[in-house]
Amino acid sequence: MIRCIIIDDEPLALEVLEAHIGRCPQLTLVRKCRNALDAYEVLQTEKIDLMFLDIRMPSISGIELIKSLRHPPAVIFTTAFAEYAITGFELDAVDYLLKPVTFQRFEKSMHKLLKILPPEPPEVSNYTYFKVSGRLLKVLHQDLLFAQSIKDYIRLTTRQGAYLTHMTMKYLQELLPPETFIRVHRSYIVNRSYISAIDSMELDISHEKIPIGAKYRSGIVISGMFR
Repeated sequence: MIRCIIIDDEPLALEVLEAHIGRCPQLTLVRKCRNALDAYEVLQTEKIDLMFLDIRMPSISGIELIKSLRHPPAVIFTTAFAEYAITGFELDAVDYLLKPVTFQRFEKSMHKLLKILPPEPPEVSNYTYFKVSGRLLKVLHQDLLFAQSIKDYIRLTTRQGAYLTHMTMKYLQELLPPETFIRVHRSYIVNRSYISAIDSMELDISHEKIPIGAKYRSGIVISGMFR
């Protein structure tokens, strides 16, 4: 989500930009400011990715505000005066919108912005849903000790108990985060955090002896679990 702020001394301009932002699901409006001083305070306390910034404002102009910031967010200038366009682009503005700003023109700015901003890292989930006895069961990764393949099923051993789900080991391995879980045998995936002892043949988790397959031993060595 791109967190943005509008800085403009004209109430109508604030309303128009707020409406445009509301139509873009990738944007969230953090604050509307009527002057650069108020905006400066927001920028010191909030994470802002984008400013919609008017150039001509009382006391402190938009250009002066940009120059006062050591690490300014991306900026899209909004103004009624076309003569400031060159100055705006000299300050590495994403775009320069002339008022009144139509939504069609606003969308073009968003396309430019999305090409410039780095992509957000994918959200990492700390749980996985499994189908157990006809219902979806939410299992926190921190609670899953290990998983064992039994024919066409997977036995999930958790801190709360054991559950059977219809799934292949290959698919389960794709679902679980590799930084937390490691496959140690064709029939076993284990949670690294619960390994209490390990040698070249087997490992211990919660008083259970789990075999280490020859095919997976080199991967365990590389991961640093034993040498």
